Amino acid sequence: MGLTPLHRRKEVFVPAQPQSRQGTREAPAWRVDAAGSPAAPGAAALVPVAGAPVAPTAGYQAYGATTAGTRRFPRRAFRGNWLRLVSLVAFIGLWQLLSSTGVLPPGKLVSPATIAHTAYNLVVTSSPTYGTLQGSLLISAERWAIGLSLGVTIAVLLAIVTGLSRVAEATLDPIVQALRSIPLLGVLPLFIVWFGIGELPKDLIVLLGALFPMYVNTFAGIRGVDPKLRELGQVLGLSRRELVTRIVLPGALPMAFSGLRLSVVSSLLALVVGEQINANAGLGFMITTAQQFLENNIIMVCLIVYAILGLLADGAVRALERKTLAWRHEFVQ
Repeated sequence: MGLTPLHRRKEVFVPAQPQSRQGTREAPAWRVDAAGSPAAPGAAALVPVAGAPVAPTAGYQAYGATTAGTRRFPRRAFRGNWLRLVSLVAFIGLWQLLSSTGVLPPGKLVSPATIAHTAYNLVVTSSPTYGTLQGSLLISAERWAIGLSLGVTIAVLLAIVTGLSRVAEATLDPIVQALRSIPLLGVLPLFIVWFGIGELPKDLIVLLGALFPMYVNTFAGIRGVDPKLRELGQVLGLSRRELVTRIVLPGALPMAFSGLRLSVVSSLLALVVGEQINANAGLGFMITTAQQFLENNIIMVCLIVYAILGLLADGAVRALERKTLAWRHEFVQ
């Protein structure tokens, strides 16, 4: 029994890959059936003859494609967070096991259980030598927040000025690079002579620690914007201000966020340096005092608090980066 004309179909071969660039330009677009399924490359696609009814077929989803808006980021983010937690718990468990079996002597490195007990005592009791852990944490967090915010703000402004002007780059960039080469420990005695032993030297040290990574990365991001985008903006009639706000700054955001993550860590390191000299409160003060009394457990508590601060701040920056750069397609899916 033959097919009626209404059910005729015509086979069209779709090549898997064009043999040349010329073939790419001249190759016809894929024919798609009514349900929206493309013909598979390298296979014969059944294309209905004009006027013939079309049998229902699977859509693009049958070929592994997804529709707009159905991104799988939340599931991948959940899996990544779960792996982070598992790796951290495994590391702490191994540390406790080595301490319990005597592989790690208490005089060299205390166990996680001892650190947790010490942290609990520092929270619930006010030591005449150290005070409370939460009080020292608030003092250090205030210094860190002030220095980090000022350093990042100054760095972004300097990067915009030097990144958009050759004259400003030749004038200001050598000064910034020279200051970046000076170690913070060498600058701190001068700050104490100039500004005394109050809070200002400590805030300035944190500011310098946050400024340089943010400046270098933001400057590189501005200079790394594709010049063709500038030409496109000029063709569209954008003013210089619109070019900066709509093309240059959004294009520099990936590098700027990388600089911000580096600034978070480097400012914490600068905070440790600043609080260990002429400080009477804060986590760095606790570390210096515990060093004098050989109390390694208190030193470890303060270091872990620093690590937790850095992880929380880095996680906040990463979350802001994912939200702000949602348009960017990552290499690793």
